[in-house]
Amino acid sequence: MNDEELIQLGLSGKAPLKVILGGWTESNPDGQKVGVVGLLYVTTDVQQAQQQLAHLRKQKPDHYYMVYSVPYDTDLSTLSHWPTLEIDPEDLA
Repeated sequence: MNDEELIQLGLSGKAPLKVILGGWTESNPDGQKVGVVGLLYVTTDVQQAQQQLAHLRKQKPDHYYMVYSVPYDTDLSTLSHWPTLEIDPEDLA
């Protein structure tokens, strides 16, 4: 499954919250590259999530974005898959 298909799964999921995560690299104070993952947007409105994702992609096209559908009042680490992004060593090169 490609990223766009995964994003569509997140947008169409039954859980009410639509969460947008972003991933990128930055240099730390020592000048080393580090991977950063940020929670960028949360809504219950699918259209707002789509609009915000488009805005983020336009604003910072070099960042990686993913959308998840998550339930309320849940320890997300108890789910089979929860909002995460993987930063590979190649991302830090």
